[in-house]
Amino acid sequence: MADAEALAKAKGCYACHAVNTKQVGPAFKDVAKKYAGKSDAVAHLSERIKKGGVGEWGNVPMPPQNVTDEEAKKLAEWVLSLK
Repeated sequence: MADAEALAKAKGCYACHAVNTKQVGPAFKDVAKKYAGKSDAVAHLSERIKKGGVGEWGNVPMPPQNVTDEEAKKLAEWVLSLK
């Protein structure tokens, strides 16, 4: 999973997120807790990463990210592994 963390750094995820603490966006561990055990978690988070969104974590929007489907899936799986 080290390559997924490197991808998160390269794609700028850490500009708004941290592993353990809320910044502009939620902590990655909080995201993992929220979606733990949900069968569609990887697909849902992958879509949110690619398309962005607002409302699940407050009123601050997350813009669409410039990632491939494969990169979005890798990032989603990594975030979900951080419980």
